[in-house]
Amino acid sequence: MKITALTENTTQLDLPVEHGLSLYIEACGHKILFDMGQTDLFAKNAEALGIDLKEIEIAALSHGHYDHGGGLKAFLEINKKAPVYLSGYAFEPYYNGTEKYIGLDKALENNPRFILTDDVTEICEGATLFSYKEINKLVDFGSAGLNKVQNGRLVPDDFRHEQYLLIEERGKMVLFSSCSHNGIINIVSRFKPDVFIGGFHFTKLTAGETLRVYAETLDSFDTMYYTCHCTGVEQYDFMKKYMSNLEYFSEGQTIEI
Repeated sequence: MKITALTENTTQLDLPVEHGLSLYIEACGHKILFDMGQTDLFAKNAEALGIDLKEIEIAALSHGHYDHGGGLKAFLEINKKAPVYLSGYAFEPYYNGTEKYIGLDKALENNPRFILTDDVTEICEGATLFSYKEINKLVDFGSAGLNKVQNGRLVPDDFRHEQYLLIEERGKMVLFSSCSHNGIINIVSRFKPDVFIGGFHFTKLTAGETLRVYAETLDSFDTMYYTCHCTGVEQYDFMKKYMSNLEYFSEGQTIEI
């Protein structure tokens, strides 16, 4: 299995970056795109890295936020064949606070290439999407100020539009969770993957006692973590002191498992 970060907040290469995430995955005999970042930057970086997005066979969107699905239109224009798997709740209106709309482009909502998921959806042999319903909230991480519109008013987002990609190949379980809004500890407790790739959504946490406890709890699982995007660089540096199995996954980097 090979995973390349096409878009991420940071890079060690001569590539432009943005607040967003897009991952190119070669696994189970398929070429898979997981998220499309905030703009068409993922496509420009793919070209720079020698990755042909026209060859993508399957695409999936982790949740309905702009920094993961903002490049959706660009992908549909570049790639004319791949189905796109996304939650049936992905196009609901989402906000950061009360003013900033962070949802998807509603003009794309009825594209015939979209396959709406719910609960458990196999996208190919060895690769399965799991919905938020699969997650028991052992730890309540709250909504971090993120909201959705329900019955005409803003309420805290319950992240029912979030989904997780589990790939099983060569005896390894690799879990992709772009932002882990439903709680990284809850998600890892549910799946207990060999490898976790994605964000922890800790950027608003100060480097202190709570973050230390979270780091030590994650380290207690037999999981290798490649984190990025919404974890936060300062938070990553702090957690690294308490975790023996944590690495940062930046834009342009490739992981082979």
